[in-house]
Amino acid sequence: MYVASARVPGGVPPSARSKVPTTVVLLGTVSLLTDISSEMVTAFLPVYVIFNLQMSYLQLGLLDGIYTGATAVLRLVGGHVSDRIGRPKAVATAGYGLSAVTKLAFPLVGASAGGLGGVLAADRAGKGLRTAPRDALISLSTPADQLGSAFGVHRTMDTIGALIGPLVTFALLTWVTTSPGPIFMISFCFALLGLIVLAFFVREQAKPAEQRVAVKVRDALGLLNNRGLRRTAIAAGLLGLATISDAFVFVVLQQVSGVSPTWLALMPVGTALTFLALATPLGRLADRVGRWRIFFAGHVALLAVYALLLGPFGGLALVIATVALHGVFYAATDGVLMAHGATLVPEHLRASGLSIVQTGQALARFASSVGFGLLLTALPFGTAVLIATAALVAVLVAVALVIRPEVG
Repeated sequence: MYVASARVPGGVPPSARSKVPTTVVLLGTVSLLTDISSEMVTAFLPVYVIFNLQMSYLQLGLLDGIYTGATAVLRLVGGHVSDRIGRPKAVATAGYGLSAVTKLAFPLVGASAGGLGGVLAADRAGKGLRTAPRDALISLSTPADQLGSAFGVHRTMDTIGALIGPLVTFALLTWVTTSPGPIFMISFCFALLGLIVLAFFVREQAKPAEQRVAVKVRDALGLLNNRGLRRTAIAAGLLGLATISDAFVFVVLQQVSGVSPTWLALMPVGTALTFLALATPLGRLADRVGRWRIFFAGHVALLAVYALLLGPFGGLALVIATVALHGVFYAATDGVLMAHGATLVPEHLRASGLSIVQTGQALARFASSVGFGLLLTALPFGTAVLIATAALVAVLVAVALVIRPEVG
């Protein structure tokens, strides 16, 4: 198993260096199982909120914003605590455990928008706690020149879960029941399995107490003076602000294409299939040509998604083309951004540095979800998407010409 990249000797044979660290594979397994759980909920949420509970697009936007943005502050907390105690696995386990328990609470709140929002916030709080420590574990077990590949492999396994989750939900809705109880209970079982793998099989390379660097809050805040990290966080945040959330992409796509609402639960599968096919190859490409370049190119693919949401044609062909490009966007951005960020901060502040980038992006996407929900409430679908398209074009130009994070 690899230890931190700074300790990998230069004379390691290429065959050994090409192997994926065991830690990455195990964390990928944890993410696979957890993503089955979370994507079951994500796939069910638009159907549940709009068609079962008869809520408005604005309410969906608020709930989706909570689902995305509730992680923001706790990403910083999780990252800092992880670095401070030097035990990222313990913090990640707490986060995965919190998210697992919330699956049991969904059926209890019924049709209460406030209760549903609270459970979603708790679920995403768990994600906020675990994400930076988990990504720190990946980066610290991988040589620096293979970070893109390692995150690509992890995100590929994660995406297998994202593929299976909506399929399970679709099968339950189609052949078993539309009642939320069984969906949330099965979701809990998958989350529990992921927690077991993390707790009993993942090992971390914990330093002896005398070798640990004492990390204080001011050390984490001092990372904002890091020019590369600061520009990366600002650019990722601005791009997140112009990113329509998955729930709205699929809701608009269903309306524009004219397919049955039942297909809402299956649309994430198309995105996941493309992600599954491309996450590892694009991670390897990012290691060679520059991780920020690939991340930026992924948002150009997102721009193409918006163009398709304007409805140049309809039917199943529109659905297939849109979800495929949506998968390209995620494959080029999700793990690649963390691989880029991991090269900008020292080991003892790795989780804190990654959490800064993640927090800016999460807050921006929270604002985007609420804002786009307002647009859909007040304007026709086409007009709302056109405004989002113009915003993304403006941000892409600003990032390319003004902010220009260091390529790496």
